[in-house]
Amino acid sequence: MESSSRSVTRSAASHGGGKRGPVSSAPSSSIHSLSADLLGFCFSRLDPSELVRCAVVCKLWNKIIYSSTLMRDLYEKISLHGRSSSNLSVPVEASMKRYFEKLALEQHRLSFLGSSSEVHQWRGHSSRIDLCRLRRGLILSGAEDKVMRLWSAESCKCLKEYFNLNKDAMVDYDFDENKIVGLTGSQICIWTLVSGKGIFRSHEGIFSRGICMGYIDPEAVVGCDDGRAHVFDMYSGRCTRIIRMHGAPVSCLALTEDQLVLGGSNFGTVTVADLSTGEQLALLKSSFSNTGMKSLCFNSHSYLLYAGSTAGYVHCWDLRTQRSLWETRVSPNVIYSMRHLVTDSSTLAVGGLDGVLRILNQSTGEILSCFIMDPCTKLDGSSVSRSPLKIKMKGITIPADTEIHRIPRDRRPPITCLGVGLRKIVTAHNEKYLRLWRFHHSLDGIVNNS
Repeated sequence: MESSSRSVTRSAASHGGGKRGPVSSAPSSSIHSLSADLLGFCFSRLDPSELVRCAVVCKLWNKIIYSSTLMRDLYEKISLHGRSSSNLSVPVEASMKRYFEKLALEQHRLSFLGSSSEVHQWRGHSSRIDLCRLRRGLILSGAEDKVMRLWSAESCKCLKEYFNLNKDAMVDYDFDENKIVGLTGSQICIWTLVSGKGIFRSHEGIFSRGICMGYIDPEAVVGCDDGRAHVFDMYSGRCTRIIRMHGAPVSCLALTEDQLVLGGSNFGTVTVADLSTGEQLALLKSSFSNTGMKSLCFNSHSYLLYAGSTAGYVHCWDLRTQRSLWETRVSPNVIYSMRHLVTDSSTLAVGGLDGVLRILNQSTGEILSCFIMDPCTKLDGSSVSRSPLKIKMKGITIPADTEIHRIPRDRRPPITCLGVGLRKIVTAHNEKYLRLWRFHHSLDGIVNNS
């Protein structure tokens, strides 16, 4: 988000004329002081992925991006189907929005198929980092030191710290534009994202040891080691219901917007239950008896559920039919984390104990690319010498059938958690550092083949 804003600001400055106005004591450099026409001109110089990111900054930018004359001209210039040949019943603004979002998603998909990537690595905490999340250009990391830190995905700089005052370390968390919702071993805690102030803690002792957590306003769900899921109202603090999920610990959770709670177990099964009533609706099973579920990922656009297992399998079910679509063993070891871009139904990022970052086809389970670090290649040696806590290296692809055990462990430390953004992935490795993988692809190939 920051890079897009800086691009807009620089472009506006370069076309603002050479004359200076009268000196004023009030700040006059705010981007909000620019006219709609000038902002439209600046936006027309960005690529689709930057446009999509800028469109969610505020309502004004969204309106300018999808309604200005300059943007319509850009749309008709790069689209093979201009306004004259488009569906006249669809407003031009809506058509533009769909087109640019589709173009950005295609650019995102193709970037993962490249042969290399830039990897930024920096020391994020004084102790091991086991959790990370990526949302709207922001990275949230959590470690054993009971501190969560919010980072800019553009600059990798720390923006804010959040302190866990509980006796237990953070087990799981997630965040949105307003708040952070976290789980310790025995409590749900909430912090405001902007101020960092803790605004809620559930009473201790309400549930046994919590293992995993998910939330959709106004409810948070905790998966516990007794096989039950505890549902909390995040604003009253009350435990509103308890759902029996499994006869084994609930090892991973996912929630859907239509009030379903999905819980995986060490038995290799996933229970589907109604969040509002607690009724069990379905039991999804693996074909392999020696595997337990370690991670879940649900795609609300395709209605597909993905599960990563302790035996290195990734499983896919269609929740509409409750049928298994595919099962692929992508790793010889446990899969700790799986994520995809919210609006993307094509690629799935997978990481686990073997330390290989894999990109899968969501529809088929095919492995599209595999990435590891190339520690011999430092892209900016001068910055490394000045700041040993932050380095920039290269990620390289390896064939999907590579014998992983032959690759040195320092090139593939275990991926304990990952988050996916537009053309980027953040990974945690149960070490003191974070890694941000940046993927690139030329827009020209997309436009020419669209």
